Amino acid sequence: MKTRFRALRVALALAAGALLVAAPRAADAQDYPKQVIKLVVPTPPGGMADLLGRVIAQKIQENTKATVIVENKTGAAGLIAADMVAKSQPDGYTIFLGYHSTQSILHLITAKMTYDPEKDFVPITYVAIAPNVLIVNPNVPAKTLAELIAYAKANPGKLTYASQGKGTTGHLGGEMLKQATGIDITHVPYRGGAPALKDVIAGQVDMMFDIVPLAREHVKAGRVRALVVTSAQRVAALPDVPTTTEAGVPEVQGGAWWGLFAPAGTPKPIVAWLNAETRKAFDSTVRKNLEEQGLQFSLGTPEQLADHVKKETTRWGTVIQKAGIKPE
Repeated sequence: MKTRFRALRVALALAAGALLVAAPRAADAQDYPKQVIKLVVPTPPGGMADLLGRVIAQKIQENTKATVIVENKTGAAGLIAADMVAKSQPDGYTIFLGYHSTQSILHLITAKMTYDPEKDFVPITYVAIAPNVLIVNPNVPAKTLAELIAYAKANPGKLTYASQGKGTTGHLGGEMLKQATGIDITHVPYRGGAPALKDVIAGQVDMMFDIVPLAREHVKAGRVRALVVTSAQRVAALPDVPTTTEAGVPEVQGGAWWGLFAPAGTPKPIVAWLNAETRKAFDSTVRKNLEEQGLQFSLGTPEQLADHVKKETTRWGTVIQKAGIKPE
């Protein structure tokens, strides 16, 4: 009997201790937000990630009176920013606008990772995607994807494709196209999308996969020719450009995407609050304006973002493996 009472006292003591430990976190979740929320964006000011981050920050402030600031922390394709957020306190006051590189690609091509994209983050919501569009210099004798494939097969190794750098969706999109069609085209990596696009326009390189928001004005001006968009549906910004599915290569999909994440261990009530407020931020007017620039929106549950990250990791992992791209 004494042994049973002793065991009961120990169990009660442990339970009380657990409650004491959990109490501050529960209280924090109830009071959230009571201080400044820092939204870390892993790219420079002026880009699509920065634009999305500032929409989220501004709208949450307008809708809730909470203070949200955007911090642009660049370097190593987003690795530095992701690592910082992964190691932050899981209290909801440091959140991350992660994207395809930080959550689904970097760990597949980087030999020494400093964070685990699955274990070190909790998903909040899948914000948006900017599908890629395959553009060619007007001198390339192809007005459709079928014509491009035929020309490439008749001239193996002649066509070149630019990318924003190793491991970008522009690079991997080209590899995916090669794997799906059996064509032989030569990769020309650049340091960023702007110089790559400039050389495609100038005819120094034949083609590239670029995101719709950055390419659409050049397409409309006739500086480049758009052959396909790599999305399931046509894009409002380029309504006359067929999808890869319509062009007969449905496996060629993908583009840049952005999702909101928090450090692992962030309380579920805080994640739920951030999810709800982020979804409210993209009201019909905001979405319409951004869709006209080439974005498509998801804004679902945390579980849907987690599923998307897994699918993207599998998609790009398969391409990387088949292409023989080794971690560095």
